[in-house]
Amino acid sequence: MPDEEVSIVEVKEVGEEPVIITGLPDVGLVGLIAASYFASKMRMEDVGFLESDLLPPVVVLYDGMPKSPVRILKSGGLVAIISEIAIPAVAISKVSRTIVKWASKKKAKLIITLGGIAVEERYKLEKPTVYATASSKEAVEELKSKGMGILDRGYLAGPYALIMRWAPLHGLITIGLLAQSFFNYPDPEAAASVLEELGKLIGLEIDVTELKEKGEEIRLAARDLMRRTEGELTRMRKNQEYDVPPLHV
Repeated sequence: MPDEEVSIVEVKEVGEEPVIITGLPDVGLVGLIAASYFASKMRMEDVGFLESDLLPPVVVLYDGMPKSPVRILKSGGLVAIISEIAIPAVAISKVSRTIVKWASKKKAKLIITLGGIAVEERYKLEKPTVYATASSKEAVEELKSKGMGILDRGYLAGPYALIMRWAPLHGLITIGLLAQSFFNYPDPEAAASVLEELGKLIGLEIDVTELKEKGEEIRLAARDLMRRTEGELTRMRKNQEYDVPPLHV
C-alpha cells in the first residue's frame, strides 16, 4: 500500500512548531473525549482533516454541514487531531505514520497522546490514576519533575504505540498520558483525569467540571462508537495475540 492512501489536507495555515495533541478512539474512548472537550474549551477552529480510502465512508454533520470524521483543529500554538470514528485495524499503521510525518514537516515541539489503560474493577476507583510515558529519557525525567507517575513497564498497542515508536526517528518527542479506564465503556471521568495532567504539562488550567457533570450524557452518546472501537481493538488484539501480553492501549 502506498503512503498516499492516507494524507492530511490543510484548509487553513497551521504554522510551525505546534504542540500536537492527539485524541483517537481507544480504551474507554478516553483520548477522544478528552481531546474533544479540550478543543471545545479552547475554542479551536478547523484547520485540516485526514483523508483516506482506508477509513469508513462517513462524514460528521455540524450545524447541517459535513465534516471529516478525523479533524485537525488549532488554537494558538496548540493543535488537536481528533477522530470521531474508530480507526480500522488495517489503517492504524498508515494513519500513525502519516501523523508522525506531518508533525515532522511542521517541526512540532511535542506530540502528546491522550488515552486510557484498561484496569480491572475500574468501578472501585473514585479517581483514575494517570500514567505517563515518553519517547526520550530526558522527557521522562521532566515528567517526573512535574510529579507525574511513570508507566515503567508494559506494552502499548495501537496507533499511539506506533506514534511513540516512529516519532524519535523523525527527531520528535512524544509523551503519552494514560488514565486508568474501563476497557469497553466510555469513561469521561478518566478523560477528566487525563486533562488535569495535560494542564500541568502544557501550563494551562483546564476546568473539567462540565465534563464530569455531563458524564452520563457523554456515556450514552458514545455507546455506538465504543462498540465499533471495541471491535477494532479486538481485531488488533487478535492480530498480535502471539506477540504481546494483554495490555492494550
